[in-house]
Amino acid sequence: MRCLTWPPQAAVWPTRHRNYGWPDSATVDRVLNSGCDVVGVAHPRCRQDEWMSKRQWRLSFSRAEIVLLNSWMPVQQIVYHMLRVFVKTERLTASANSSGAGTLSNYHIKTLMLWACELKSRSWWTRDLNLVRICVELLHTLAVWLTDARCQHNFIDDCNLFQRYTQITAYSLMSITRSWFCEWFIDSYINKCAQLCPGSLASLLCSPSSHDVLHHVVCLQNAVSAIVKWRLDKSLELDISRMAYAQKATMTCVSRQSLTLRSCLCWIDQLAENDQALHLYFTAVACLHVAYKITETSLTDEMLDVLAATCLQLNDVRRCFNARHSSELSLSQAAVLMKVVANNSRSTVQLIEIELSKAYLHRALRCKDSDRDSIYCLAHVYLSVLYYITGQHQTAIDHCVLVTKLQDHSQCSSHVVQGELLPRIDDQVDNVLGVAVFYEYIRAAALNEDQGRRPVTGFTTELFAHYLLIKFLSLKKHRQLQQTSLADETQRYQHCLSNFREIYSTDVMLFGFTSHAKYPPNDRLVTVDRGECKSVIFHHQFDTSRLVELLQQSAGEHFTICRELEARDCDAFLTPDLKALYAYKCGQYQRCLLMSLDVERTTIFPLSLTVLVVMYPELIQLMHDDIVSLIGLTMLVNQSSVPPPSLVVFQLSLSLYLIAQCQIKLRHSVT
Repeated sequence: MRCLTWPPQAAVWPTRHRNYGWPDSATVDRVLNSGCDVVGVAHPRCRQDEWMSKRQWRLSFSRAEIVLLNSWMPVQQIVYHMLRVFVKTERLTASANSSGAGTLSNYHIKTLMLWACELKSRSWWTRDLNLVRICVELLHTLAVWLTDARCQHNFIDDCNLFQRYTQITAYSLMSITRSWFCEWFIDSYINKCAQLCPGSLASLLCSPSSHDVLHHVVCLQNAVSAIVKWRLDKSLELDISRMAYAQKATMTCVSRQSLTLRSCLCWIDQLAENDQALHLYFTAVACLHVAYKITETSLTDEMLDVLAATCLQLNDVRRCFNARHSSELSLSQAAVLMKVVANNSRSTVQLIEIELSKAYLHRALRCKDSDRDSIYCLAHVYLSVLYYITGQHQTAIDHCVLVTKLQDHSQCSSHVVQGELLPRIDDQVDNVLGVAVFYEYIRAAALNEDQGRRPVTGFTTELFAHYLLIKFLSLKKHRQLQQTSLADETQRYQHCLSNFREIYSTDVMLFGFTSHAKYPPNDRLVTVDRGECKSVIFHHQFDTSRLVELLQQSAGEHFTICRELEARDCDAFLTPDLKALYAYKCGQYQRCLLMSLDVERTTIFPLSLTVLVVMYPELIQLMHDDIVSLIGLTMLVNQSSVPPPSLVVFQLSLSLYLIAQCQIKLRHSVT
């Protein structure tokens, strides 16, 4: 059972004095955040009792131990491995009695290492990097613990991990010398490693002889060097194979089980710390999965939150769930995305975040409490801005009109358009916001006011909607609104400004940029009520086609970066095969040709002939009609409703196919 709070039995551990700074404060925080577990395991002395063996529980700190082990230096991890192998190989439990008391376990070795890392200086571990010396000294420490029958738990102060131990095991450990341990390491470890290698490497090891020690040392050095080289070459091939398996498993899991907000956050949390390339691959798969789900049904609240988690790693699950029924929280979700977009360039991810902001704002308008929480006008103004920066000017005008023509604005005063959320619209808005900050600074300095007071960096919602409408109407050709002209809109803008009881300095300055002419107030303004506005909203449902296109594009980009990381780690070139498919679908034949030629020209071990592209529903959307038709035909033959996992294409075959098709499209010579 997961325990999310740190247990009181281990309350001293986080603040315990540590002379050498391990673990550091950041690692301690990660340990505390990971919590612990309560597991159904009885005490060794109580396991014979049927009633107690079923009802006793103990604390488990395995999550904390994983965090600590991952913070170790490489030499500490190697020593831990060597000690575990030694205890297992030497069967130091031979003197144990039938009750199990006195048995050394891997947990005793782990506890020994945890205390050593905390009580030994960094120089003790790194001095001349003598692994034999370190192992022997730690085994002697373990012998002292056995003699005293005391092995203090690393987390719980009053817990002794030793119950009954004979002195025979302690004497055996204390008698170990460096030369003996070195011989054991060669015989029991290096020889076994050599047996896993090809026969030619194992033959390099020769038996030691008293009269020719130098020859023995040379043989040993040659054998170890050969084993290491073989291991590195083999591990490179294994790494590629494991990465391919992990990617296939990731795609299969996401495709078959579908993503939820909770599962997505779990994927992100685990992969972000362990494997950057696989994390990028999952992000690409998540984008394709959501795009597939949108085209299959629609953009659901679950998929919307999955995308937000993928882009921004928003990990407040409860808040996301509550936001599905709250206009206020939906607006705040959109605000988080807009703030990120306002401070970044227009990359594919930022364009996706703009579309997600629109989706959250549309959801805020659909919530039943949008009127009561005075979100209505503010959401329309933000939507107008977002549609404007994505080139959808007519839709931007429509959303402005819904605000400026509204009859009742009594509930809009509780919200303002926040300048920090606005992407770049024009110089006038930027200048006004800059002047407002400067003015507040001068005012505070002149009047000796608190410099920490937050300056006004926003606009009144209704007035800002008037400004936007005039700007959009003056841009270029558009569908003219009935009974609307720039003069009329400017007059309405002035009338609205003059009738506001409380306005910001930013509102006045922005109006000054609009027009220098003076218009008399016009009391016969065209207005609409909320019922009419809601009917218009119905016709302005969120269009997901642009989002699907961006998700496919982002997936291709993430696949490419993932392949580049693999190529760097494997010291080889791995082609962005899926992006080549998508490039062909988009008509980018020259680009597709170059990427496919790289595959055809590159050889990555014999493994390159067996690299497969597995067909999943998420991947089909990256492919052009001919390949999709081929997949459909295969499904008909197999009588399958979904692409089966066995439906694969050799990467080399696929690349040759794309090369031929691109050359035909580009009208290259048949030779």
